[in-house]
Amino acid sequence: MLRTDKAEDQLREVIFYIVEDTGDVDVALAYLGKIESAINRLQEFAESGSPPRYSILKKQGYRVLVVERHLVFYRINEADKLVIIYAIVDGRREYLNLI
Repeated sequence: MLRTDKAEDQLREVIFYIVEDTGDVDVALAYLGKIESAINRLQEFAESGSPPRYSILKKQGYRVLVVERHLVFYRINEADKLVIIYAIVDGRREYLNLI
């Protein structure tokens, strides 16, 4: 499992936003736990994500994992048997340019 710097930064932004919005660090940490658990399951079930709705992302080999209102975009490197997380974005936003 590998995460790009962009994905790490996006995840950090999500967590900071939840802390600001709710004022509750525990709520943010619980949500972080949900995202981390979903991502970790990809090690065993890499194909569990769906093809994204945008054809350009499908053609590039991305898959998307839905975690509540966030989308985790990843690709599977078959040669190395490696899942690479590229982006973690709010599914309510226009995300094509965020990946």
